Amino acid sequence: MRFAFDEDHVLFRATVREFLDKECTPADVRAAWSSHRGWSTDRWAMLAALGVTGLTVPERHGGLGMDELSLVLVLEESGRAGLPEPIVDTTAVGAPLLAEVGSDELRERWLRPVATGQAILGVGLSTTPYVDHAGSADLLLLQRGNEVHAVAPDQVTVFEQPSLDRARRLASVEWEPGAASLLANGDRAAAAIESAFDRGALAAAAQLLGVTQQLINLAVEHARRRVQFGQPIGSFEAVKHMLANALLQLELARPVVYRAAYSIARDMPERALDVSMAKAYASDAATLAGRVALQTHGAIGFTWEHDLQLWMKRGWALAAAWGDAAWHRTRVGAAVLPRS
Repeated sequence: MRFAFDEDHVLFRATVREFLDKECTPADVRAAWSSHRGWSTDRWAMLAALGVTGLTVPERHGGLGMDELSLVLVLEESGRAGLPEPIVDTTAVGAPLLAEVGSDELRERWLRPVATGQAILGVGLSTTPYVDHAGSADLLLLQRGNEVHAVAPDQVTVFEQPSLDRARRLASVEWEPGAASLLANGDRAAAAIESAFDRGALAAAAQLLGVTQQLINLAVEHARRRVQFGQPIGSFEAVKHMLANALLQLELARPVVYRAAYSIARDMPERALDVSMAKAYASDAATLAGRVALQTHGAIGFTWEHDLQLWMKRGWALAAAWGDAAWHRTRVGAAVLPRS
């Protein structure tokens, strides 16, 4: 397979990066962490104006109708900026799931508001029991056995759960399924649930690429400025080797994540295998980069006042979300090794 992003992909990524550099600074992320919702409705509206929120919404419902090859670069940028908005659950997972199993009436009612940034979606699968942003979602897409349901917020009871990353407002959700909320069951629902999980794992992996890059950037910047024994600590072999290893792990993970985006976008038979390899590689890269960045900074990296903690917590949280590295390695093993 020969694959490369086209000019439109690269241009869209550059536009999103320029926007996030201006509108999602570390101060903005801290403000979102301290807010009631954990994210900004104003910034979400501006992302909608750029076309980000409706990127995966079909064109007939007001979206851009694009696929994961376009989305993966945007998600990578969102991780680099520490974006707190619900782009994973709404744009990467919720909109495609609703488009796939929703009724015509439900698609028409919700996909256009999603595209225009006026509604967000929450997704709860059995493999991801906590629902991110359940308390502020306008519609919840929930799994119960081999069924997918669309449930209004006033029909569920939300129990907030502690989260290391304050941008992730996790909650367990109690609700009663019924015929009125049922979207799909049986084999159709099972296929949709598998696709939704793979999209979530890919989204987390893509964000982890951006998180890893930012952790390395912060560590390199500190290594250049911090002076010991009369010279920058970045001139010491031990520090240089640590940073080089972190960068190597990132560069190994990046094409694996892009390959997974291609597999989902083209609905390749090896989709699940590619996604699991991507999530395992990206989780390992972020974990290593977090450790290296903290070692480079020393104790100051642990403090609330330093920006490093924003990306370390995001990296740790995403590495555990949508299946951790060990879980995905097990799935890879089951796919490639013959059963005895």
